[in-house]
Amino acid sequence: MRLVFGLVLVIGVALAGFAVFMAKDRIQAYRTEIAARDAALSQIVPTAPVYVLTQEVDYGDKITKEHVRIVNWPQSAIPESAFTEEATLFPAGDGELRVAIRKMEKDEIVMASKVTAPGEDVGLTSLLDPGMRAFTIKVDVTSGVSGFLRPGDRVDVYWTGAVRAGDALGIASGDFTKMIESGVQIIAIDQTTSFSTSDAAIARTVTVSASPRQVATLAQAQSTGALSLSLLGARDDSVAQSIEVDQNRLLGIEQREVAEVVKEKEICTIRQRKGAEVIVTEIPCAK
Repeated sequence: MRLVFGLVLVIGVALAGFAVFMAKDRIQAYRTEIAARDAALSQIVPTAPVYVLTQEVDYGDKITKEHVRIVNWPQSAIPESAFTEEATLFPAGDGELRVAIRKMEKDEIVMASKVTAPGEDVGLTSLLDPGMRAFTIKVDVTSGVSGFLRPGDRVDVYWTGAVRAGDALGIASGDFTKMIESGVQIIAIDQTTSFSTSDAAIARTVTVSASPRQVATLAQAQSTGALSLSLLGARDDSVAQSIEVDQNRLLGIEQREVAEVVKEKEICTIRQRKGAEVIVTEIPCAK
């Protein structure tokens, strides 16, 4: 009997130890799971709804409700001009729709800077920033970078012409080439304002966005000489310095300063003899 009682006691102690071990392991796994969940919750970024495109939209396409959908976007990464409410994107319903002023890809955020106002047509006015004006420059195959210019590109503008001011204004006469404007943005090629145009075409006119002062400079330059455009790289943020080249600098000819010959003052005298003494007297020279 005692043997049976001892055996039962040993088995009970073993089962109790096993139960404690299993419970400890289960509690540790539970704590690990809670810690992982807390870590995941700490990584969750606050989001807000924004409108994105459901399909590719080209320049001039109207934006309808079928073109957009709402997605949750990280609040810290939402662009300032993004549309977050239907009442803002479609204030007049389907009566007056916004129009894309540049090509946009699927799932791209719809922003006010990429579409017109409700009911507004696409035109140059929608591409001009406040305070800027549109100015057209005549170009050909050489001055227009062989037709590789597109709306949205930036160019430097060079003027080539003859200066005949002479010495009256202290300016040397001759033919000059000078950079008059740097980093001017193109908004239209001929009659095309689409930013998605990729084919090269020989243009006759290029329309740029310029300030009133730049417009006056370009107008004066175009009426007095020839304008040429130089294309800037897409990632070129450098500011070009003033550049001016004339024929002498082009050919490496150094101008020599001609020394001015100083004419000595003419002195006229007469000589008179008084005995053994000769007296020299200065008199006015005859003209």
